[in-house]
Amino acid sequence: MKQITVVSGKGGTGKTSFVAAFMHLSGSAVAADCDVDAANLHLILTPTAERARPEPFESGYEAVASTGGCLSCEKCVRACRFDALRMTAGGNVEVNGLLCEGCGACVDACPRQVLSLVEKTAGELFVSTMRFGPLVHGSLAIGQSASGKLVALVRARAREIAVIDGRDLILIDGPPGVGCPVIASLTGVGAALAVAEPTVSGLHDLERVLALCGHFGVRPMVVVNKWDLNPEMAEKLEKTGRQGGAEVLGRVGFDGTFPEALAAGQTILEYAPQSAAAAALKAVWEKLKEGVS
Repeated sequence: MKQITVVSGKGGTGKTSFVAAFMHLSGSAVAADCDVDAANLHLILTPTAERARPEPFESGYEAVASTGGCLSCEKCVRACRFDALRMTAGGNVEVNGLLCEGCGACVDACPRQVLSLVEKTAGELFVSTMRFGPLVHGSLAIGQSASGKLVALVRARAREIAVIDGRDLILIDGPPGVGCPVIASLTGVGAALAVAEPTVSGLHDLERVLALCGHFGVRPMVVVNKWDLNPEMAEKLEKTGRQGGAEVLGRVGFDGTFPEALAAGQTILEYAPQSAAAAALKAVWEKLKEGVS
C-alpha cells in the first residue's frame, strides 16, 4: 500500500488544498488528516456520512476524587508539583484536570484512598465518507499533548479502511513544522511532498523538512507554491531541494481563487477547473504518481 505525506515547515503553505485536489484527481485513495491539533481537510471535502460514531481517543491518566472520606489533611495538595489540587470550602479535595499530569503522587499521599487515577479522554477519532472516498481525521482535546499517538491512530485506521475498501493509496495531510506529530505522520511512508513558499523563512522550513526526511529515510519531493511572488527565491528553494536529494515536481502560481474555493467548500479543480493553478496541480499530481509507483 502506497502512502504519501504532504508536509511543510509551517502552517498556511497550501498542504490541505493540495491534498484535497489530489483526492479529487485520484478517485481511489483514502485521505488521512493528521493535523490533529487543527484538522481542516473535512471543511473542504465535506463528509456526507459518517461510517461510525466518533471514537474517543484515550491517552494518559488523571486523578479523580471521590465524594466522601477526605480528612482535609492536604497531604495530596502538598505532594502535587503541578498545583492541580486544592481544598474546597467544604473540606474536600478538588482536582483541576487541565493541570493534572497523571503522575499519581497525590494517590500515594492520600491516607484514605480518596484519590485514584483514571484513563482520560484526550480527543476523538472520526471516520467519514466524502465525495472522493473515505476520510479519517482526529481532534485533540484542549490542553492535551498526545498528538503523536493520535496521529498514529488516524494512520492505522486509514490503513484498515484502505484494506477493507481495496484502495491502494493513502494521502496524508501532515501537520506543520517538524515536531512529534510530523514525525508520526512521516515514518514508514513511501514519499513526502514538501510544500514550500518563496520566502526566507520558507527556505529555512524546507531545509528542516528535508533533514527530517533524510533522518527517517523517507523519499522527499518538493513543490513551490506561490512561486511567482518571488521567482528568485523559488529558484533557491528548488536548488535547495535538489541538493537535499529531493525531486522537484513543479511550481504553482499565486491564485486568488484558492480562498474562494475554500469558502465554497470545494477543491480548486472543482471551483476553477480552467485556472492555471488547477493545471499546475494536475501536472504535479502526475509526477507524484510516477514517483511512488
